[in-house]
Amino acid sequence: MDHTHLGRLGVRVSRLCLGTMNFGPQTSEEDSHAIMDRALDLGINFFDTANVYGWKQGEGWTEQIVGRWFAQGGGRRDKVVLATKVYGGMSKDDWPNFDKLSAVNIMRAVEGSLRRLQTDHIDLYQMHHVDRETPWDEIWQAMETLVRQGKVIYVGSSNFAAWNIAEANGAAARRNFLGLSSEQCLYNLADRMSELEVLPACEHFGMGVIPWSPLARGILGGALRKASEGRRSSEQARRRVEGLRDQLERYEKLCADLGEEPATVALAWLLSNPSVTAPIVGPRTREQLDAAMRALDLSLGEETLATLEEIWPGPGGQAPDAYAW
Repeated sequence: MDHTHLGRLGVRVSRLCLGTMNFGPQTSEEDSHAIMDRALDLGINFFDTANVYGWKQGEGWTEQIVGRWFAQGGGRRDKVVLATKVYGGMSKDDWPNFDKLSAVNIMRAVEGSLRRLQTDHIDLYQMHHVDRETPWDEIWQAMETLVRQGKVIYVGSSNFAAWNIAEANGAAARRNFLGLSSEQCLYNLADRMSELEVLPACEHFGMGVIPWSPLARGILGGALRKASEGRRSSEQARRRVEGLRDQLERYEKLCADLGEEPATVALAWLLSNPSVTAPIVGPRTREQLDAAMRALDLSLGEETLATLEEIWPGPGGQAPDAYAW
């Protein structure tokens, strides 16, 4: 397993990030623990979760599963660069101030995550979404307090626009604070909007890029072949597959000609981008995790990259070059 710096930082993380969103709803606790053990065996030291994962309102089910795995000892916690998130609602009865990024909620939310994760600190505390109703000085004051207390080491963003990133880092700089260390964004062959402004902003500020949904919610993982084998998918996924059928047929044929699984090619394409730190893989089984490792050894040639560009064209570069003279 190769490891790389998280953007401009000194901390080193694996080129694949273990996403835990399936732990609980899709994967049993026993199997989730086995997947995390396997991840360490494979050299994956970067784990991502969120306080709302598990989708039981206010319970933090997935964080609890991860916390009970840490509690088994064996150096598990020390080996992991742990990322979690704050923003989503954590009140069972929708009580005020239990969501978003007020200082009140940040301070409360971090204590809840620390308790569920059974740890005394979070390595990367990510804002799950931008909060347009809370001033940046309030957000950074709360984050600075957590850093001073040793409860948080780095702060990251997720689902931010480029101007949100610039605004946040500008406010942090005025306070002589480190600012954003990374951005977790939607980015894959079929969803390339981030190339317009988010990826250039991250490069400018020296931030790591952690793409979520690298398989476009499964459609880049061999959706047509799986459908022909009788595997079921959600109605939303079926509609998107039908809308992209021509591209998917070309894509899956290319992957077959390469002798590689579609999911492997999709991950390898992300890893070929020097802006990308670590795509988030969210396995439901150990076998899926093992399969993802193949992408680390797959080097896509120039001809293959050019064909992928034809099948899945991006926006044309970064803004404003992509749309202006």
